[in-house]
Amino acid sequence: MANVTFSSPRMKKDVTVYAVAGDTKTLLATAKAHNIPLDSECGNGECGSCQVRVSILSGKRPIGIALTEKEKLVLKLAGKITAQQIQDAETNDIPPPWRLACQMVVRDEDILVNF
Repeated sequence: MANVTFSSPRMKKDVTVYAVAGDTKTLLATAKAHNIPLDSECGNGECGSCQVRVSILSGKRPIGIALTEKEKLVLKLAGKITAQQIQDAETNDIPPPWRLACQMVVRDEDILVNF
C-alpha cells in the first residue's frame, strides 16, 4: 500500500488516500476515485492541465517511474523539466519532481502531490 497525500490551496486540508501497490491506476484515476479536485482537460497526456509536483515522503531512494513520451514533451515545453532530468529518469531511474497525473502510475511509496 502507498499513501498518497494530495495538497492544494483549492482544498480545505490535505487529503491522504491509500493506493494499492501493483495496481496500474494513474495518479489522476486515484484522485478521481477519492473526489480530489485535480484538473484534467484531456486525460491522455496532451494538454498538460494535470501537471503536479510529486515529492517522495519515504526518505528512501525514489522508485523509478518511466515517463511517457507525451509526458516528456508536454512537461519540457511547459518548462517544468529539463533535458537533464529526462536523461536522469531514463538512465538512473531518478524521477523528476513534475509529472502529469494522467500519465503517472502510483507505485509502492508514500508521496505528496501538490497541485
